[in-house]
Amino acid sequence: MPAFQLIIGNKNYSSWSLRPWLLLRKLSVSFEETQVLLQTEDFKQQVMRFSPVAKVPVLLDGDLAIWDSLAIAEYLAEQFPQAWPRDPAARAFARSISAEMHSGFMSLRSQMPMNCRATGREIVGDEALARDIERIQAIWTECRLRYGESGPWLFGEFTIADAMFAPVVFRFNTYGVDCQGFAAEYMQTVLHDADVQAWLHAAQQEQATIMSYEIGLTAQ
Repeated sequence: MPAFQLIIGNKNYSSWSLRPWLLLRKLSVSFEETQVLLQTEDFKQQVMRFSPVAKVPVLLDGDLAIWDSLAIAEYLAEQFPQAWPRDPAARAFARSISAEMHSGFMSLRSQMPMNCRATGREIVGDEALARDIERIQAIWTECRLRYGESGPWLFGEFTIADAMFAPVVFRFNTYGVDCQGFAAEYMQTVLHDADVQAWLHAAQQEQATIMSYEIGLTAQ
């Protein structure tokens, strides 16, 4: 029986759920997945069985509950240190950009919600969104230039930083953000990854629709 249980929301919409799910897959850690659909009548009641904050994701390790994506990632890194880059300077940079993703990019979150099964969505973003997009592409480019020589991920090998930015790749894909150079190559790495594809396939099978996430629908 798997040692871990991961409580997640809708795969199509829950960017925070994707992060620890993908990290666990990349660490080859066995876990049981439990899904609680977002914005349903009993969502809070269901999730509060696992966490006092009534939010997903939650990682259960026996009787211990860890909530918040970055907290889960750090907990896993204590047991699987390969979750962060080995080099101290690279590890510090990876932690910095992961924290930046965790606490920032509010315009991106509000104007481009994750909706992985959707493509061709069109939005008119503001200057704050444009700055978020520019900053993210700069992060990806700097990582690939400075630390990416050993593989196709931000720091060569897959790390927590990649898990943190994976939902952004889905966002850029949904809303047609035109990335160039290293950023465009990195997007393709993420989108064609087998575990990311498995998440996307499951998201495409979901029937639930949350209209507040269905931004950029074109009139027929």
